[in-house]
Amino acid sequence: MNKLIDKVIVFGFCLALYLTTVDNVLLIAPVLVAVIFAAASSYLTEGPVTVGLFGGYLLICFFEPVYLLFVPLIGYDILISRYKWLWTLALLPAATGFTALSGTAVVLIPIFMLVAYFLKMRSLSLEKLRHDYKALRDTTRETALQLEKKNQMLLEKQDYELNLATLTERNRIARDIHDNVGHMLSRSILQTGALLAISEEAKTREGLIQIKETLSEAMDSIRNSVHDLHDESLDLQLELQKLIKNFEFCPVKFDYDVESPLDKEVKYCFIAVVKEAFSNTIRHSQANEVELVVREHPGLIQLVVQDNGSGSGNLNGDGIGLKNIGDRVAALNGNVHITTERGFRIFISVPKND
Repeated sequence: MNKLIDKVIVFGFCLALYLTTVDNVLLIAPVLVAVIFAAASSYLTEGPVTVGLFGGYLLICFFEPVYLLFVPLIGYDILISRYKWLWTLALLPAATGFTALSGTAVVLIPIFMLVAYFLKMRSLSLEKLRHDYKALRDTTRETALQLEKKNQMLLEKQDYELNLATLTERNRIARDIHDNVGHMLSRSILQTGALLAISEEAKTREGLIQIKETLSEAMDSIRNSVHDLHDESLDLQLELQKLIKNFEFCPVKFDYDVESPLDKEVKYCFIAVVKEAFSNTIRHSQANEVELVVREHPGLIQLVVQDNGSGSGNLNGDGIGLKNIGDRVAALNGNVHITTERGFRIFISVPKND
């Protein structure tokens, strides 16, 4: 657009000079020829064709000096290019044609050339600024997206670390309760039982029985609480990562994509299945890679364990490990599918409990 405006300005100057120079203002051929050549130069990509247009126009100037009045317009595309030296060719028709022009035209044509030069410089500067602005805008946008992605990753990592710290603390509390309070209650129950065995007074025995029952209830309550804390603190992803870390038979590709909290039965089932699958790979397969996928779908949780080995183990139902897998999945109303066509593969889908 800037180049078009520049050419319109230069054309206006040249046309004004043309109208004040020629006697017959109805001679419109030079104007049309100049417009056609200038439009063709603007439409075409800078190269030999534009050079040919400029040379052709200069050739016309040898025969009709009045065409020199539009040389600044035709030469606009040659300015500040790898062909800028061709401007010197304009001196050839000018040397022979200036005598046919007025003194004003002889002075103004070089001035118009300078105007075209500065307009071209301005347009190139604006284009460079626009290009630099777009590049900076794209770089800034890309940097902003990268920062946003990193911030999201940091937030997710913080949430994961917070959840991991919470689960670790729950495990510690459950362990402390089991090791300390549980043992003390167990000892108290045993001591109460011993006193009950040697006591002969009815009132004393009745009191000891009540104390023993109370301690037993407390023991059961603590045992249930410890189990609940342990079940809640069980992180399936973390437990699977531990199994993968201890599995040194071959590399494991792990893909975990679950956002919803899982029932403890599902967690224990998946852990047991992965243990059995890893064991089967070690005992029966010549695999060099195992793929483990846990993925959440709208209505179910999916577990896939697959290796690329040739062994399969016992798939006829006689294997205790595979039978246990089927029983565990059936207890969750899920489906299990085991194949050995391209390595040992266990596919399990368990419905989600909303």
